[in-house]
Amino acid sequence: MNLAENLARTAAADPGHVAVRLDAIEVSFGALAAGASRVAGWLRELGVQPGDRVALSMPNLPQFPVIYYGILWAGAAVVPMNPLLKSREVEFTLRDSQAQALFVWDGMAEEATKGAAAAGCALVLVGSGFTAEVMTHEPVAMVDRDDSDTAVVLYTSGTTGTPKGAELTHANMATNADVCVRLFSATAHDVIFGGLPLFHSFGQTCGLNVAVACGATITLLPRFEPAKALEVLQRDRATIMEGVPTMYVALLQAPHEAVDVSALRVCVSGGASLPVEVLRGFEAAFGCILLEGYGLSETSPVASFNHMDRERKAGSIGQPIEGVQFRLVDAQWADSAPGEVGEIAISGHNVMKGYLNRPDETRAVMRDGWFRTGDLARVDADGYYFIVDRAKDMIIRGGFNVYPREVEEVLYEHPAVASAAVIGIPDATHGEEVAAAVTLKPGASATADELRDFVRDRVAAYKYPRVVWITETLPTGPTGKLLKREIHLPSTLRG
Repeated sequence: MNLAENLARTAAADPGHVAVRLDAIEVSFGALAAGASRVAGWLRELGVQPGDRVALSMPNLPQFPVIYYGILWAGAAVVPMNPLLKSREVEFTLRDSQAQALFVWDGMAEEATKGAAAAGCALVLVGSGFTAEVMTHEPVAMVDRDDSDTAVVLYTSGTTGTPKGAELTHANMATNADVCVRLFSATAHDVIFGGLPLFHSFGQTCGLNVAVACGATITLLPRFEPAKALEVLQRDRATIMEGVPTMYVALLQAPHEAVDVSALRVCVSGGASLPVEVLRGFEAAFGCILLEGYGLSETSPVASFNHMDRERKAGSIGQPIEGVQFRLVDAQWADSAPGEVGEIAISGHNVMKGYLNRPDETRAVMRDGWFRTGDLARVDADGYYFIVDRAKDMIIRGGFNVYPREVEEVLYEHPAVASAAVIGIPDATHGEEVAAAVTLKPGASATADELRDFVRDRVAAYKYPRVVWITETLPTGPTGKLLKREIHLPSTLRG
């Protein structure tokens, strides 16, 4: 199978139906499929072979799905990249994935261009002339792929801070999308709000791939702003919305009383824990059911959900979805005792085949088809799971994963820094904010603002620490290991 078969099938059934909308721009399923087949021909001319990897870096624009499905159509694997990545991050991803080419939107191409040059990767700029350029290439037949062949490589990290490419197969992605279609009761009559980044697993599977699988329309928003989001929801009569908690907070806080979003029938939250008060407040204000789910890049991503036809439990990530199983385990993979907190392990159609070219890291988190998530949870008598903590140090800022070690490595590059510890602190807007405690080398000098700006210039905008303070020492244990749990925000920075 090939994940792009969903597009071919939907386009054949109703070629004129709108697949993608961005304000006044509309792309039909027929045009989307035709464009994808020509992008595949373009890739063939570039020498891309089935099984190769091709990177894609752009915000939510109509060109994204054309290129995304074109890469799949050619039998290659998509490597989606955040367009906010700096050149060093782009270079690493391209080198690590051994990408044969990078498609990048010319409106955000400076850092990607430098990264591609450093990696020796072919670069294709995507701009206003993209449609005309696509038409110059001959369409090709879709390449058949096996269920177990890699369709998408999503880069994620752990406490090591070294990004790893999670290899998701055609079966992983197609099955997860099909299950989500049933979870949301989605049909061709639906309009899905596309405010989640398509380069992220949540927006990609639950937004784009669900829409293509069932023939729904996805209406895109390149940059989330609450006023514009409300305008799109009302104008396009969106029926399904997917977002991270910060989006729902922003919509609640924005003037919304005069906005008609009555077409909304279901909203889905993921990416971070949804505060109960936000869930209740949103449902009361917008008159729409809000369901929380859970997943990771390594699980395609959806793993559990508060199902529409079952009891909902506020604060719970729900129950495992169709075809997926959960266990709570200890450090040795033994099942946790009933009633005790354990680490969530997942098995099912959605679990990745492994980390690209990283057998040791794969073995560390996978055993006998089970993937351990690093998230600690408890389960009640009805099989509903409740996240209680993260075993990993990962920070979730506004739905985006920030890995402390990656930011710490950049801080260590500053000549004045002796040691650094990056932690997450509570934040009313983003859920968590990135903060850094730093010690300086003897005789060296640097200000907190200087260090913050140093990191800001070297990593994506959502990663750099907004809060930085300089301290004499950092807490360590008897073996010298840094004790992050004992790091506390100075009183002068609180509030």
